[in-house]
Amino acid sequence: MDIKKEDIHILIVDDEESIRITFEMFLKREGYGTITTASTLEEALALINEQPFDLIISDIVLEGASGTDLLRYIRQTGVQCPVVMITGFPNLDSAAEAVRLGAFDYISKPVNKETLLRFVRQALKHWQLAMEKSALQRENEKFRRYLEVIFRSVSDAIITVNEKLEIIQLNNTARQWLGEIDPSAVHKLKDLPGEMGRACFLDAGKVVKNGDVVREHQVECYKPDGAVRMISLNAAPIRDEVEEFNGAVIVARDITLGLPEDKKNKRIQFHGFIGASDIMQEVYRLIENVGRVDTAVLLTGESGTGKELAAEALHAESKRSDRLLVKVDCAAMPEDLLESELFGHKKGAFTGADRDRSGRLLLADKGSLLLDEIGDISPRMQLRLLRFLQEKTFNPVGQDRFVQVDVRIIAATNVDLRQKVKEGVFREDLYYRLKVVEIHLPPLRERPECIPLLVHHFLAKFCGELDKKIINISDQAMAILKAYPWPGNVRELRHVIERACVLCNGKTLLQKHLSEELLLAAPGADLAALDCKEIRTPPDTTTGRPPYPQYQTLKSEEARIVEALQAVGGNKSKAAKLLGFDRSTLYRKMKRYKF
Repeated sequence: MDIKKEDIHILIVDDEESIRITFEMFLKREGYGTITTASTLEEALALINEQPFDLIISDIVLEGASGTDLLRYIRQTGVQCPVVMITGFPNLDSAAEAVRLGAFDYISKPVNKETLLRFVRQALKHWQLAMEKSALQRENEKFRRYLEVIFRSVSDAIITVNEKLEIIQLNNTARQWLGEIDPSAVHKLKDLPGEMGRACFLDAGKVVKNGDVVREHQVECYKPDGAVRMISLNAAPIRDEVEEFNGAVIVARDITLGLPEDKKNKRIQFHGFIGASDIMQEVYRLIENVGRVDTAVLLTGESGTGKELAAEALHAESKRSDRLLVKVDCAAMPEDLLESELFGHKKGAFTGADRDRSGRLLLADKGSLLLDEIGDISPRMQLRLLRFLQEKTFNPVGQDRFVQVDVRIIAATNVDLRQKVKEGVFREDLYYRLKVVEIHLPPLRERPECIPLLVHHFLAKFCGELDKKIINISDQAMAILKAYPWPGNVRELRHVIERACVLCNGKTLLQKHLSEELLLAAPGADLAALDCKEIRTPPDTTTGRPPYPQYQTLKSEEARIVEALQAVGGNKSKAAKLLGFDRSTLYRKMKRYKF
């Protein structure tokens, strides 16, 4: 766009007043906006320092100075302005000096109106074009730096090649993934090492040869530490502004299914536990500290929170880790059988005792014993266990001689033992013997930030077991999993992910692979997409409004157990898995509800 004449500001520098007046008149009559004059070099320099000019016209010979001094000053100070020199004694040396110092051109005296105006127009036009080019170059350079920043910073690996499959550029991620190579020495794409390099070469070849776009070519390659990395490659042609083919760009994304990285450098795994929440960090620290101390521990928490894992972690952290951790499910056996299972028996001690049995306590000597569901043992078993804890000795059923063992007791329960003590159904002295240290395992709903970690862990596990190629989970499905209250805790989540993996035949686990119970319990669930006849209930009689979907699915535990048993034809193992319970937990709950 041309500069408007009325906006042009011109400086005239000449020691002859008549020339200054004549030039100013010519320029004003032509329509140029502001004309300023100076008679000396000092005056001109002062004006240049005070205000910007669009053009300077200066005599090459000034009183006591030279116009070339003005040019030197302009060049040294970086003033952005074209300069036209006027000379009464033109020669090659003076012209060359003026141009070398940055003058646009020079005019020989005498200068008529047409010559002056022509040079002014040319100087301004040339300068405008130069400024536009410079601005464009600056903008292009800024854009180039911006693209380079993106190219270097993106987490995907990016490789660009020309039509000869020669490497133009590798970004930082590509350099890291390709391992110990010198990128400056790699000129051909075929020289890149490993499976990733070979796949990039083949995909880029298809693009260059046929102009094809290669989408999600999955490649199994190896990290420098030997771990497997699953790569998804995408390759596309690069074309310039005139649609001439120039090469290809390859983008490689790491789709390895595994645990997401934790940004706060917290532990996300600990002896089988998965979780990076603050509450789980405290559990890890407590297990580490208590594990080293040879004392009784009471593990509390809802079903499915990981009490058995905690017992295994305590044993692994203890000085007894090279001996056995023996587990006894107290809720799965009647009193007599539990007594025999725990303390052992002599041959003939009772009907069916056809041989001596050593019992779990003796088996756990020098090791650890987990008494799971301790809250369900009978008063007589409570007394026997209390005596053992006090004396570290016991006598097998049918034997008078006492046996001494060195066993660390770890008890676990999902009931409130303090409440049982208040109700008089659990011995207070035994409670305090067991609860030297209590470790509470938090329910999953109190640590929702752990859910994505657990989901990825179980996805990786079941993809391997079921030979599935699931590489991701949708944001919607993850949101539903995070919103669900998880009454069965981690065990229930495990079964939900296993079921979803069985149903998923694609690469991404979607919300449709989740059960209706989860979908309806999540806020904003798409009810129209579901067949909910079996769980719909009539409107509330007081308000006339239908109950909220999440309330419809939160049936009583007893009703859920009945439905699960009916769904699997009474098979208790399958029903327990469907409900997210251990089989022993299901037996205990069936006993509680008098099934």
